Amino acid sequence: MQLAKGKNVNLFLMLFVITVFQLTCLFTLVSKAQEEYKLGIFITFGVYILVEYAYFIGAGAILKRRGFEVELIAFLLTSIGLSITTSVYPERATKQLIAILIGIGGFVFLQWLLRDIKRVMLLRVPVAALSLAIMAGTLVFAKFTNGAKNWLYIGGLSIQPSELVKAAFIFVGAATLEKLQSNRSLTKYILFAMGCIGTLFLMYDFGTALIFFFTFIVISFMRSGDIRTLVLICVVALMGGVLVLTFKPYVAKRFMSYGHVWEYFDTSGFQQTRTMIYSAAGGLFGVGLGNGKLRDVFAATEDLVFGVVCEEFGMIMAGAILLSYVALLIYSIRHSKYARSSFYAISACAAAALMLFQAALNVFGVNDILPLTGVTLPFISRGGSSIMCCWMLLSFIKAVDRSTYRYGGERQ
Repeated sequence: MQLAKGKNVNLFLMLFVITVFQLTCLFTLVSKAQEEYKLGIFITFGVYILVEYAYFIGAGAILKRRGFEVELIAFLLTSIGLSITTSVYPERATKQLIAILIGIGGFVFLQWLLRDIKRVMLLRVPVAALSLAIMAGTLVFAKFTNGAKNWLYIGGLSIQPSELVKAAFIFVGAATLEKLQSNRSLTKYILFAMGCIGTLFLMYDFGTALIFFFTFIVISFMRSGDIRTLVLICVVALMGGVLVLTFKPYVAKRFMSYGHVWEYFDTSGFQQTRTMIYSAAGGLFGVGLGNGKLRDVFAATEDLVFGVVCEEFGMIMAGAILLSYVALLIYSIRHSKYARSSFYAISACAAAALMLFQAALNVFGVNDILPLTGVTLPFISRGGSSIMCCWMLLSFIKAVDRSTYRYGGERQ
C-alpha cells in the first residue's frame, strides 16, 4: 500500500521500528505487571498502536498527504511516556491513554481548523476572550497543589487549564500579528500576554509564566524584529521578578536550594540529587524498563521523568529525545521560509520553540543547572492536560508545511 508517493518505504520502515519498540515495551510491562493489570496493559497499548496506524493510513492513503516526520516523532515520544506511566502506575494507564486520544483528536481538529486562514482570523478574538476567562476562572476557583494555584478539580478529574491555554496563546498571537501590519498589533498582543502571564504569577506558577513569556518574545520578534523594544520588555520583566522575590520572601525560599542541592541532600534537594545519581547509573543503554530506582521518588513520572528515561532507557535514548525537540524547531524554521502566510510561520516556530524551551527547563531543572520549576517534559511526562497541549501545539508545526493541505485541487 502506498501512503505517499515516493515516501512509502521510509514511512513503513520508521513505523516498523517504532512498532517494534512499542511491542518490546508492552511485553516488558506485561511480564512485570501484577495479574490484575496485564489485560488492561494489553488493551491500552493495543488501542494506542491501532490509532497510530489508523492515522497514518487515513492521512496517507485516503487524504493523500505526505511528510509525516512530526507525527512519527510525536507518536514515538508519546509511547515512551505511556510506557513509563504504565510501568510506575499501571492503574492509571487507561486514564493516560484517554488523554492521549483526546490530544490526537485535537491535533486532527486543529489541522482542519488551521486550513482556512480566514476562519483563523475570525476566531482570534473569541479565543483570546475565552483564554482570559479560563485563566481568571482558574485563579478564582483553583486550589493550591504543590505550591501553585493552577489545578481545577471537576468531578474527580484534575485539569491544568494553563496547559490548554498555551495553544490558544500561540493561536491568538500569530493570528493577531498576521492581520494587523502595524505597532497596534504588537500592543494588543502585549495586553493579552500581560493578562495571561499576570494571572500565572498570581497563581505562583512561575515555570509556566516563564514559558508564556518566552513564547511571547518569540512571536513578537518574528513579526516586529524590533530588538530594542523586546530588550526593554525583558528588562521590565526582570525587574518585576526581582520585586516578587524581594517582597514575597516565601517565593524566594522555593529556589533557595538552587546550585546547592547536595547540601540539601535529604530535604529540598532530595529529588534532584536522586535524579542525578540514578540517571548516571543508567549508563548508555539503561537498566531496563521497570528496573530503575528513581521511579520510587515523588513526581518521577512528571517533573523527574527525564531522569527515569536516562536510568531505564539509557543516555543514548535520552539524547535522542532531546534532539527530537531540536528537530521540530529546525523543521519549523525550514518550512516557514515557504509558508503561505506569516501566521503559519509564526505559530509553527513559536510552538516548536515553546516545546524546546520547556524541555530545557525540565532537563536543566532536575539536574540543578537551572532552578527546578516543575514544568513537564513534552509528550513524555504523565498528565492529561500536558499531553493534550503537546498534540495541539504539534498541529501548528504540521500546518507550516505546504504539503499538509491541498490548494487548487493539487497537492503542493
